[in-house]
Amino acid sequence: MTTSRRRLLGTAAALPVLGLAAPAIAQSGPLKVGMITTLSGPGAALGNDIRDGFNLVVKNAGGRLGGVPVEVVVADDALRPENGRAIAERMVRRERIQVLTGIVFSNVMLAAAPVILPAATYISANAGPSQLAGEGCNANYFNAAWQNDNLHEAVGQYVTQKGLRRAFLIAPNYPAGRDALTGFKRFFKGEVVSETYTRLDQLDYAAELAAVRAAAPDAVYIFLPGGLGINFIKQYAAAGLRARTPLFGPGFSFDQDVLPAVGDDALGCFNSSQWALDLPLPANRQFVDTFEAEYKRLPSLYASQGYDVALLIGSAIAATRGRVGDRAAFAAAVKKADFQSVRGSFKFGNNNHPIQNIYMREVVKDAQGRVVNRTIATAFEAHQDAYAAQCKLPA
Repeated sequence: MTTSRRRLLGTAAALPVLGLAAPAIAQSGPLKVGMITTLSGPGAALGNDIRDGFNLVVKNAGGRLGGVPVEVVVADDALRPENGRAIAERMVRRERIQVLTGIVFSNVMLAAAPVILPAATYISANAGPSQLAGEGCNANYFNAAWQNDNLHEAVGQYVTQKGLRRAFLIAPNYPAGRDALTGFKRFFKGEVVSETYTRLDQLDYAAELAAVRAAAPDAVYIFLPGGLGINFIKQYAAAGLRARTPLFGPGFSFDQDVLPAVGDDALGCFNSSQWALDLPLPANRQFVDTFEAEYKRLPSLYASQGYDVALLIGSAIAATRGRVGDRAAFAAAVKKADFQSVRGSFKFGNNNHPIQNIYMREVVKDAQGRVVNRTIATAFEAHQDAYAAQCKLPA
């Protein structure tokens, strides 16, 4: 496990960031925001993008969120639940950090949540396990990205609408993987010919590809984030299956953390996301342009989620004048979602998960020859997760 601190203060020129205007507030020291994320191993690109999207907002605001100087304390969980829990214990119990974010993987989130939530407010930039959306919802837990099932539900509906009747499903065997296939099946009305779960660190898919060939489905649906998706998509194309059976997935398997490494092998694949590079919104255009200028690469949906979480935290800090220790007031300010999201308008449901649009995208080449996603349809409008009714929090 590696741990790093970033003190994002100083005199860097501030670019305008929508939704963060607030008067300067006197502080005895910077307000600490804890970021537990995955910065090593197959999922490293996901955590790097969340961190970079978040840090871009802080830099553009001159080292502040909501008018308050902040220090972002970053730690690598290395995709190990025990690491995530240990880091959470250090941050909330020893360092007394009261606002945290950044966890990528749901198994890490579920290990850390019992430590974090009694003592701090957690705002997820990614992991959205079903356990924290239904009966286990918590007034101090927010997810500003999605509930795990949501993007998969959109593809299940899209595949059904396209008249594809037999689907082969593949996901890693961990909480988000099981949520993923549950979500797909909730809206897919055809036959699931196989529901295959792989290891979370698996990089060779020869056995799975042989099973796909033998089953001859109408569609293959994968949830394989980060390096897992890179390997699978390349191997799928090399096996000659891309021309034979269309490949679908959530944006997690087909975004800018994956596409530059996969290249042409991803062309013609379809995926879902609550965000896209080409959404015609001023806030999104500003985000894409400033991210590319700062990091010399296109942002992924993970970067968009880190960026939005920083804006959201900034809006709540401004509303409470930096008094994040008043947890009820801070949570109420977070729930208002009073900022301009790069995805467009959304609101939190009673279970503190988003009610939002989800889009379908196709992997294509842009005018510069880069492999990117193009938005082709709106799969859901103002979509809420299936677990909200089980949550006893008020709307």
